[in-house]
This record gives sequence, structure tokens and C-alpha cells, in this order.
Amino acid sequence: MTRKELVEQIMKKRSFLCVGLDTDIKKIPEHLLDTEDPIFEFNKAIIDATAPWCVAYKPNLAFYEALGAKGQLALEKTVAYLKKNYPEQFIIADAKRGDIGNTSKLYARSFFEYLDVDAVTVAPYMGEDSVTPFLGYEGKWVILLALTSNKGSHDFQLIRDENGNRLFENVIKKSQEWASPDEMMYVVGATQGQMFEDIRRVAPKSFLLVPGVGAQGGSLEEVCRYGMIDDCGLLVNSSRGIIYASTGRDFAEVAGAEAKKLRDQMDGLLK
Repeated sequence: MTRKELVEQIMKKRSFLCVGLDTDIKKIPEHLLDTEDPIFEFNKAIIDATAPWCVAYKPNLAFYEALGAKGQLALEKTVAYLKKNYPEQFIIADAKRGDIGNTSKLYARSFFEYLDVDAVTVAPYMGEDSVTPFLGYEGKWVILLALTSNKGSHDFQLIRDENGNRLFENVIKKSQEWASPDEMMYVVGATQGQMFEDIRRVAPKSFLLVPGVGAQGGSLEEVCRYGMIDDCGLLVNSSRGIIYASTGRDFAEVAGAEAKKLRDQMDGLLK
């Protein structure tokens, strides 16, 4: 999916919502455990209920890898279901990969050729040769970790160099030498608030993937006030706040209602 196509979906749906498919076998409704593939059945119901209100889905691979081969199969079925029934949706593999060049080439092949998702999250710590193998796939995106929403993000990401620049700013500046804003996004946690202004000073045109709205307490209004640009430039993710809004038989219906609630807020902010 190109940037133009993504923006068209955002404007058409009046939404920049990404639904995180952090599907935990220990948290899904009990009645699904009797089905052949509980993870896929849960995902399928969530997708059908939320697809009108979002433009992207983000399965977090840890939740699937924890189940071994069954989890991998559920992930593949989920991606295939999205591509067949909701081809307009932007699919992000939240994998946080990043390794030496040869290894990254194989990671890129697994996500962009075999699984055929639109984007993958990548850790930049090992530098250019660990990131560039993910680039060059037409219509595919690298989403680089920049300023994350977890408490420990301040341990390294805010360290200043001799010129006063923080590590996350140096990561963004350097990575823009590797790819254009039509190929690379950045992960910036919603809990960072006004620091989105600092992000926009170094990445004025880039899309940002923003986790942390909802269960983690990030403010959608703050994110938009400091982070939104002319073509929106935001994908705001909510996972637990939507998919686990109910653990009863009405889980999908309630998830759809929560997604619509967020979408309605986004519509107002886009205006």
C-alpha cells in the first residue's frame, strides 16, 4: 500500500485507527476455547466488527509465537482473511526485528514475500545495514522504533550527545538518509504527549505509528494537537482497550462499539 492509498483510506473512513491484534489465549472468551482455532476465531470476529471503523491492523507476533506452530498458523490465517475480505486494510507485523544484514534479509523475505504484510516494525539499534534489507519492496514499509510508550524508554532514548541531541532524534535524522517518508514510519508512544512537537521538528513529513492510546493512558487529543500534519500522518493504535472491552459472548459487538467511539473522535479531530 502506497502513502497515497493509505491517506485515501484515512480520508474516506475519517479514521486513522489501527486495531492491535494482541490476542492472548488466556484472555479471549472461554466459549471460543472449544473451537478448532480459538485465536483465529477471535481475530476473525474482531476484524468483522471493527473493519468499518479502522484503516489498519497490527498483530503483535509475540502473542502468536508463544503458541508455537498453532500460533503461526493462526497468524497466517488472520493475514489471509484480511487480504481476502478487507484488502483496503493496512497490515502491520509488529515484530520489532533488526539483526545483521543477512539475517534481516531473511526477516524481510518472511514478512514481505511469505506473509505479505504491508509493514513491519524494526529496531534500529544495530544501524543501517540491519534496516536497509527491509527497504526496496514496492509498497512495503519499515516502521522504525523511535520514542516508545514504555516506562523504560527513557533509559536510552532520551540520552543526549555532546550537541544536546537526544538519541531518538539522532535515530530519526540518520534513518532519513536511508529511506523517504513514503517508505519509513516511526513508532512514537502516545504517552509522550508534547514531545510530538520535537518529533515533528526532525520528521515533519513522516507517518507515525502511535501505540498507547486507551489502556496505556495516552491522550488522542494531545497526539493530534502536536503530531497531526496535512495528510494526517498518524496511525493511532489501540489494542487491549478494543479487543478486550468485553470477555463475554458479546466481545465482538463491544469491540466494534469501542472502535467506532475512537473513530468518531478521530473524525472530529480530522475536521
